[in-house]
Amino acid sequence: MSATAPLLFATPDTTLQRAAAGDHESFGALIREHQDMVFSIAWNFLHDRGRAEEIAQEVFLQLYRTLGEIETPAHLTFWLRRVTANRCIDESRRGRWRIVTLDEAGDLAGDADESDPFLARKIAQMLQRLPAQQRLAITMRYQEGLEPSEIGAVLDMPLNTVKSHLRRGLAALREWLGVTS
Repeated sequence: MSATAPLLFATPDTTLQRAAAGDHESFGALIREHQDMVFSIAWNFLHDRGRAEEIAQEVFLQLYRTLGEIETPAHLTFWLRRVTANRCIDESRRGRWRIVTLDEAGDLAGDADESDPFLARKIAQMLQRLPAQQRLAITMRYQEGLEPSEIGAVLDMPLNTVKSHLRRGLAALREWLGVTS
């Protein structure tokens, strides 16, 4: 493949290499490929569209500064998840995110359960009441579809700790919903 080949025909490795070499078009392609994932993690953690967008921008700015350290497309995905998760945790520690009311939660659950939008909004609101690590583990497991071992790698925690966060978070949600298992 020639150096002037269109990005549409570039392999992910080539796009990553071009972006690392300073090609802004390739970096834009990486952003477009991963922006939904980064925003989704931040949105589902914070439930604040403005802050989720700010965090996504901060993550991609940090990526631009450290792109030369990213080795493969898989490493890029892992790095983006980890940095986004850490930024969300930092944000919750600063207390800058807020708990929305049930009326404001309409968009939070998205299409989670169109047959019962009230339940979907209630679950979205209750997720915000969980401790940060539990909320992040549940978001990554059920929104992003990561396995517990992948969550552990992203959050830099042992597998049993991830499982514990998932178990405790789900138990709290069940209790708040009045669901018995």
